[in-house]
This record gives sequence, structure tokens and C-alpha cells, in this order.
Amino acid sequence: MGRPVSILIFVFFVSTAARAAGDTTLHLRPEKTIAGSFNNFYIDNLGNIFLVTKSNQVKKLNQNLDSIAVFNDVRRYGDIYLLDVNNPLKITVYYKDFTTAVVLDRYLNIRNTIDLRAAGILQAKAVARSYDNNYWVFDELDNTIKKIDDNGSVLQQSADFRNLFAETYNPNRIIDENGLLYLYDEKKGWLLFDYYGAYKQHIQLPGWRDVQVSGNNILGHDSMFLYLAGVKTFSNLKMRPGIIISDAIKIQRQLSKIFVLEKDGLHIYSIQ
Repeated sequence: MGRPVSILIFVFFVSTAARAAGDTTLHLRPEKTIAGSFNNFYIDNLGNIFLVTKSNQVKKLNQNLDSIAVFNDVRRYGDIYLLDVNNPLKITVYYKDFTTAVVLDRYLNIRNTIDLRAAGILQAKAVARSYDNNYWVFDELDNTIKKIDDNGSVLQQSADFRNLFAETYNPNRIIDENGLLYLYDEKKGWLLFDYYGAYKQHIQLPGWRDVQVSGNNILGHDSMFLYLAGVKTFSNLKMRPGIIISDAIKIQRQLSKIFVLEKDGLHIYSIQ
């Protein structure tokens, strides 16, 4: 499923690099800082920011950085492992230690709780919302991709990865984008599947962090560079961010902005 807002990221980045005539340094201007001690953050397609505090509280800010909602049910399932905010009306909070997903509405009220163990999934660290508002999960014990519904029932699953590949894959990220499933293993790179679980492609770009997908392009970074690669064109662009990112906890990009989480808070930069 296409996300026009996100696709603009790539148009902006590529045009910036092209204008630089080989110099792919991004010129960043500090815009705003949200001070605080946060474990993580996420940005939805509407520009809302979700901050995960050290105490596992989730704070939702709008584009003007005004606080508009708080999820404060922090004691039931332990540490938050990830959020999926691709559907602003159904936010998914995943607790890896309890193999449990909590679904929130746009005001961060609980709508549903899904115990993946009821679906026979006992170990999973890659979970994402699917294009049809179900959920993709990589079952680490079965070595399969599974789609489950709001009741925790398995709707479909892929072939066993041990039968598909000679190497062992352990993806930590699933992304549903533009008709494909993107699984990322930091040691092995990208695996692409269709919505029926059929293997399509391997892209050997390991070592990336905070990976993103938009259209037919993939993004990530390491301790020095930001990367953008074309899935179909096999292009690979390496960009210097113009700021020190070696100590960054997380980096994400949206439109003409780069969000960098550091120990003292979330720093927002505009690309000049």
C-alpha cells in the first residue's frame, strides 16, 4: 500500500544529493528539541509523534508538538518492545516478553488485546500491521511469517524459512509496503515476500539501523551515514548527515525533516 507522504522523503533526498553534484552531505538546520529521557519514538503518516518514556508511558504529540493523548497502562505487560503507528486509528503496542499486542485508538485508549500465544506463537520480535488491518508476525520458533487477526487466529503463513534458505534468518523488523512484505535481519539484510508468503528477493545490505520503506525504496543508517537504496533500480545512495549520529538512539526521516533521538531528548532538524 502506497504512502504518498512518505514517498516525498525520497524525492527530496535524491534531488538534494543530485543538486550537490556528487557531494551527498545533507545540510541540516536545528528546528526544535523535545527535552526528556525517552526510549523510543515513532511518527505516523499524519505527522503525529509518539514518545515512549523510560517508564513505558506513551505520549502522543501533534504536528505542533502539543500533547494530545497519553497511554499510561505501564505495569501490566512490562517493557514496550515496539509500536506500529501506520494506522492512526489502530495503534499497535507490542510487548515481546509477554508475546502480547495491545491495540489502541487515536486517543490511546485500549481497543483490544491479542495474546499471540493463543495462536501458538511463543517467540516473536518482528510484528507489524498488515495492509488489511490484520497483523504480520515472524514466528521465531516455527521460522515462518504468519498473519493473524484481532482474535489471534492464524489466517495464513509462509513456508518454513529452514526449507527456503540455507542460512538462518532472524528478522527484527517487518514492514508492509506497496504490495510487499519487507523483513530485515541486521546481519543478513533484506528479504522480500508477497502477501501470500512467497519469497521474492534478497537484498544484501546488512548493518543498517532504524530501517524504513517507502514505495520501492529502502532507508537506514549506520554510525556515520544515511542510506537510500532502490529495490528495483538497485541504486544505493550514501549520505553524510552533517551531524554526529554515532551516539543516536534512533533516527527517522519524514518529508524534509530528520528526527534524532539522543539521551537528552528528541532533536528535529530540517533539511536545507
